[in-house]
Amino acid sequence: MDTGPDSSRTNRDITAVITNYNYGRYLPEAVFSALRQGARAVVVDDGSTEPVPDLPADVELIRQANQGVATARNAGLARVQSPYIIVLDADDRLAPGALEALRRALDADPQLGFAYGRMRFFGDWAGELRFPPYDPYGLLYRHTIGLTALMRREVAEDTGGFDPAFERFEDWELWVNALAHGWQGRQIDAVTVEYRRHPGSKHARDRPEYRQAFRQLREKHAELYRDPPRGALGPARRLWYRVFWGLRPVPARLEGALHRLFWRNRS
Repeated sequence: MDTGPDSSRTNRDITAVITNYNYGRYLPEAVFSALRQGARAVVVDDGSTEPVPDLPADVELIRQANQGVATARNAGLARVQSPYIIVLDADDRLAPGALEALRRALDADPQLGFAYGRMRFFGDWAGELRFPPYDPYGLLYRHTIGLTALMRREVAEDTGGFDPAFERFEDWELWVNALAHGWQGRQIDAVTVEYRRHPGSKHARDRPEYRQAFRQLREKHAELYRDPPRGALGPARRLWYRVFWGLRPVPARLEGALHRLFWRNRS
């Protein structure tokens, strides 16, 4: 497999933290998607019971007993010394050119905490997932960012990283927590992550627990929900976010069936 850089500049000031639990068959793709773009890589194996494949010598591998994805990601974040961090699951990949595109947004605006792009499905699903632009009010009610955003190390330091109390939607909680600490993000117009959809995908496991996770999110960040940022949404759209996305009334099974019908890989 070609591991040479695919961009005009090295990204050695970016560290990709990649967590793995029994995804050794996918892990090399995730690692090389970061190395090809010049980034450093830290892999945290969270107590896999399946073999972990050999990785390049310059990839730091941390092995720990199984403690859950949030703790595993935090173990990787604790080893980062670079100014920029991106977190990736072992079954996903960075899209070619993603790091160069994402860092341009952060380099252009020192007040910006993180940048993210669009998601492209592969595997059982196909197509691009598009969300509205970043809005701090909308973020409180709709999970629109996902895990893989390029963030400043200060964001991880200020928030403490991922909260292990959140077993579901822990990435959403991270970005809401960042907002609570004064950091905001920006969506860029590019595909930056390739999300492998397969029967074990985390989102499929998380979605049935959405309402419980949303209650937990509101309880932890009660002050932010009582006095939310205004953002750019008008009154009607703010109401829509609260009523529809906050309650998410479509049953998880029906929503999942509709998504499979729309996104299924017809090839």
